[in-house]
Amino acid sequence: MPTFSKQISVRWSDLDPNFHMRHSAYYDFGAQHRIEILEELGLTLGVMKSQHIGPVLFREECVFKREIHLADTIILNTKIAKMKPDASRWTIKHEMYRDEVLCATITVDGAWMDTKARKLASPTPQIVIDSFNAFPKTTDFISL
Repeated sequence: MPTFSKQISVRWSDLDPNFHMRHSAYYDFGAQHRIEILEELGLTLGVMKSQHIGPVLFREECVFKREIHLADTIILNTKIAKMKPDASRWTIKHEMYRDEVLCATITVDGAWMDTKARKLASPTPQIVIDSFNAFPKTTDFISL
């Protein structure tokens, strides 16, 4: 699978006073897409709860290239850019396109947290490793 893609409909509530998409809406769309992808790969919220793990972000950055407006049709593509072999640390890259023009790139660096111990999870459960290995990779993917 070359990428996970999703069409986004920009809502009125996604706009800021300048009538373009507010900066935090970009992050919201990225977060929603990540969870939908994990669900599709079998790493559901129920599995995370039963395994006592949850994703935690260390860094979330968006580079804005073009404005996005209310009537725009946006395609969000998501891939893994970096990952440790045990999937304990990773970088996910989202790209937002309008008419094949790159509007924004969101990059998140993350890991897994043990929700009981409230610290980073190690080792990573096999379901995480399997799901992240099935995740499409960027062309410049780096194994950490």
